[in-house]
Amino acid sequence: MATPPRRPTNPFAAAEAAFKPVKKPAAAPPRGPSTAPDVRELVSIRIDRAVLDHFQEDGPGWQDRINDALRQLVAAKG
Repeated sequence: MATPPRRPTNPFAAAEAAFKPVKKPAAAPPRGPSTAPDVRELVSIRIDRAVLDHFQEDGPGWQDRINDALRQLVAAKG
């Protein structure tokens, strides 16, 4: 009577299955610029201390006041 093989599986097939190349997931398409109106962008600008103090005098909301002043300037230039 023949003895069964010590390894019931083919070692080459087991190694191929264990080290099978992993498929990379499809890359997400690049995001374009936002198209929604009135969407604010996060930016960093350098302004004079006197200008910053002027807008911060009235307390919270100084960033909105700067935005409003810039919006009026853009509208005036048309």
